[in-house]
Amino acid sequence: MKWKSWWSLRRWSHIFRRTLPLLISGKIPFTDKLLLVVPALLYWVLPDVLPWIPIDDMAVTMLLMDWFVTRAERKFPGA
Repeated sequence: MKWKSWWSLRRWSHIFRRTLPLLISGKIPFTDKLLLVVPALLYWVLPDVLPWIPIDDMAVTMLLMDWFVTRAERKFPGA
């Protein structure tokens, strides 16, 4: 992946627009949805390095969202 596309606002707007529809889609198995939800919730709930500054929590959640959307769109193209 190119770094230029990694920081692209177009890419992140696509990720944010597609995450919720993919999570509520009936075409994607529940177990695949759990691959996003469980790690994100665990990272937000468990103690971390910066407990009062949630920037790292948001960054990890955004990376998980990116991975989930990319994987779901590749694995289930019609979803």
